[in-house]
Amino acid sequence: MPLNSMTGFGRAEGAEGAYRWRWELRSVNGKGLDCRFRLPSGFEALEPRFRDTLGKHIRRGNCQAALVLEATSPTTSVQVNKSVAAQVLAAAKQLAETAVEHGVDLSPPTVEGLLAIRGVLETQEDVEDDAARASLENALLVSFSSAASSLAVARGDEGRKLTAIVEGQIETIAKLTEAAAASPCNNEATFKARLKNQIAELLDASVGLTEERLAQEAALLATKADIREELDRLRAHVAQARDLIASGEPVGRRLDFLTQEFNREANTLCSKSSDVSLTRIGLDLKAVIDQLKEQVQNVE
Repeated sequence: MPLNSMTGFGRAEGAEGAYRWRWELRSVNGKGLDCRFRLPSGFEALEPRFRDTLGKHIRRGNCQAALVLEATSPTTSVQVNKSVAAQVLAAAKQLAETAVEHGVDLSPPTVEGLLAIRGVLETQEDVEDDAARASLENALLVSFSSAASSLAVARGDEGRKLTAIVEGQIETIAKLTEAAAASPCNNEATFKARLKNQIAELLDASVGLTEERLAQEAALLATKADIREELDRLRAHVAQARDLIASGEPVGRRLDFLTQEFNREANTLCSKSSDVSLTRIGLDLKAVIDQLKEQVQNVE
């Protein structure tokens, strides 16, 4: 089964009652599952439920989830403050009477003029009943689950491309491992001849050394010259990497750890190398392992 990437985008839209909305989810690589929500005022209490839902769809990654909520019908009403209007009319009447006493003819106040006075018109938020609110919240949760599912699908699509790259890099590591095993400097005759020469050089320079110390030095030379253990471990790591990919589980962390093990064996191979061709293979191994590590950082 293919790996899942931690990079993806999900989207969902919905409508309920007097509202319509749009969810947008984005995710990138991360050590664990962490999501930052951008919710409209008054909907913050729903965040834990959204987090639980997200965890059912993806396991790792840094995620951003934004909810854009719009009213499809007015949620406020306009009404006349009768008390203020009465005071304004009384004041207008009193002003008109005073004007007449002074021989001034005032036009009567217009409706537009009265409504333009602060306090005459008031806006009031419509009260949303509990049933409508609960229905809206449930609809938002269902819609978020759809967006999270869309995100998971996108991560799966990206993961299939990622799987091909990772499998190719693991195959390259396997081929380089076998090239190191087939290196002329690693065949038994060459190994024995090189070890014999090293022991001879040690004997020439071993004046004053005890037999026990000479045996220790000879054993050390043999260990440094033998790369069979490194090759066996590289083969085992290749097999484990293939098993992890085939498991269908979120294996990003284990693959990341495995790249460290790959790198350790490649370093040891280079340090033990006494041949240019083997050193070149070791360096090629290190290069492809670094590329593998970079890709694995985005595996769920």
